[in-house]
Amino acid sequence: MDDEAKSKPLSREAVAAPKAAAPPRYLARDRNRRVVVALLALALVAAVGAVWWSMRGTTTVHYVTMPVTRGTVARTVIGTGTVNPELTIMVGSYVSGVIQQLFCDYNTQVKTGQVCAKIDPRPFQATLDQYSAQLLRDQAILAKDRMDLERYQKLAAQDSIARQQAEDQLYLVQQDEGTVKLDEAYVESAKLNLSYTDIISPVDGTVVSRNVTQGQTVAASFQTPTLFLIATDLKRMQVDTNASEADIGEVKKGEQATFTVDAYPKRVFKGKVTQVRLSPQTVQNVVTFDAVVGVDNSDLALMPGMTASTRIIVAEKDDVVRVPNQAFRYSPWCSGGRRHDRCARRDPRLGAARQSGYTGLRRVRARRRELHRDLKRRSPSRRSDHRRRGARYRRRSIEPALAALLMRPMRVTSCPNPSSGSRT
Repeated sequence: MDDEAKSKPLSREAVAAPKAAAPPRYLARDRNRRVVVALLALALVAAVGAVWWSMRGTTTVHYVTMPVTRGTVARTVIGTGTVNPELTIMVGSYVSGVIQQLFCDYNTQVKTGQVCAKIDPRPFQATLDQYSAQLLRDQAILAKDRMDLERYQKLAAQDSIARQQAEDQLYLVQQDEGTVKLDEAYVESAKLNLSYTDIISPVDGTVVSRNVTQGQTVAASFQTPTLFLIATDLKRMQVDTNASEADIGEVKKGEQATFTVDAYPKRVFKGKVTQVRLSPQTVQNVVTFDAVVGVDNSDLALMPGMTASTRIIVAEKDDVVRVPNQAFRYSPWCSGGRRHDRCARRDPRLGAARQSGYTGLRRVRARRRELHRDLKRRSPSRRSDHRRRGARYRRRSIEPALAALLMRPMRVTSCPNPSSGSRT
């Protein structure tokens, strides 16, 4: 048994080795977060380095120069206006009725007395016929009464009838004469109304507007309707310019003016102020006055109703030194990108130009620091009162001083460049 046991090989059971445990998920998340933070930090450092590298160099300053010239300098009053004919006639209707015919249209050249439209004349012709018939009847009655008067006067002279009958007949004849004159007036009025059915042009000119059509009823009972607008001469135009009340005192009759219109932006029209009207025009509490500028329009380029941008020359000097306005608003910089105030502090030649301004600014800053130190030493209950007094001081002293400093005219026109020893 023992030998058997010794000779028989022992069977081994295959036992699987235990697997290694997986790391927790939160460790993986922490690792990813650290990687992202590191990358962001590197990107931020790279951006800061790039900005520092780009700013460490000296910025090149480029200047735009313009030559100082001699020429004409003018002072102008600017305004907008409307181009209109010098004289525009509004043709209306005196009588009411239906437009029967139209003989004029837009841009029609008309002469004095030319018929532009015709109102239906039949109602007015009927009225004329009625008054004419009444006149004929009254004239016949007058003729009969006159013959009776002559016979009564002869009989009264022979004492065949009473004189009272002759006198009554005389009164009747006089009454008939008055009736005839009244009928004649009615006839003349009917003829006049009949003539008003022809709408005629009172002047030579051009029709610029037509406000009626054929078949339209015109009612002239309360207000005369405008049928046509006729411009007398389109070769002479005027610009009704709206000048503000602040500038109207400088505008005088006879001053030269120029204007442009949107239809011809590259063309400058020239004219002259012909009238400054005293009638004010108020629109939304803005008061303007009408300055009339006359202009020659021989080529008929200007049309009624165009909007004009007008410049009225109120003062002008010839052959004077001219410098662009931008040069007077120029604020110099020192080399290295430092502003002119620091340069002026460093350079005694330029510092004297703004010494009073810098002195006032230093006083304001010193007073502000003193107020802050005093505020820290005070108790909390007194700090609010001190803040109110500090605010009043800033409103009364600091802010006006800063405003006066900023509004002070800049008299320094250049700044020395230490590197080159010359002015830029």
